[in-house]
Amino acid sequence: MPEGDVVLRTARRLDEAFAGAVLRRAELRWGERDASVLVGDVTTEVVARGKHILHRTRAGWTLHSHLRMEGSWHLAHAGERVPARPDVRAVLATDAWIGLGLRLGMLDLLRTDDEHRLVGHLGPDILGADWDEDLAVRRLGQSPSPIGEALLDQRNLAGVGTLYASESLFLERLHPWARADTLGAETIRRLVRRAHRLLHANVAHVVQSSTGSRRNGENAYVHARSGRPCRRCHDTVRVAMIGDAPTRRTMFYCPSCQGGLAPGDDGAPQQPLGAGSRGRHRGYSARGRA
Repeated sequence: MPEGDVVLRTARRLDEAFAGAVLRRAELRWGERDASVLVGDVTTEVVARGKHILHRTRAGWTLHSHLRMEGSWHLAHAGERVPARPDVRAVLATDAWIGLGLRLGMLDLLRTDDEHRLVGHLGPDILGADWDEDLAVRRLGQSPSPIGEALLDQRNLAGVGTLYASESLFLERLHPWARADTLGAETIRRLVRRAHRLLHANVAHVVQSSTGSRRNGENAYVHARSGRPCRRCHDTVRVAMIGDAPTRRTMFYCPSCQGGLAPGDDGAPQQPLGAGSRGRHRGYSARGRA
């Protein structure tokens, strides 16, 4: 799932393309949603809030989207031939740009004054101008959940996903299944600052990295490296589920560096994850060059 750095970069690119321009075309290909009210309206800004994208207009409308697991926004120059795609969920166009929302996980059109209905539950945005470290530390420190689960709970702080949760916990040598409310404020503060630094360091880069290297296969310590040697101790990195349905997520960790096996992990050998990647439609992605 795209994390806060990818979402912020996407919102910034959409803002560059649409802010101040008249919308000549607006389609929502999702159920009965109708975006015709946006035609002729002017985009004022496109901003990120955690993992949510808010496209605001002068008339007081907000087009809200969430990328979920595989969503993206693709930009093409007006007049450029854009191949037909069955996974298009939204189409926006100005005199200069066409924006395609692909495989979006959430898509809503609402009054800007009502945005709180969709994002009001979020904790402080780790990449936001109003980032509140103390509030994030306090919310995490009050959680009885495993710290890995609490870190992924967007109500505590917004923008962290499984990549940065796994990497931050590894770098701080914290067991992902330790109860958050037993760790102490200073430990949690170090963890939050670590996640904050990692996300900020990656906002400007298409290839995410926690190691300092952006070469394929060298850009993470534990994330997506189950079955492979730990870069620190050479034990085998493992993966296990964390949290309860329907919000269960994968967590990558090193049992030697982080205090033991996950609950329910019997230590049986795990095969390395496949290294193959699916092809993508080539073009200009709002995340970066496709």
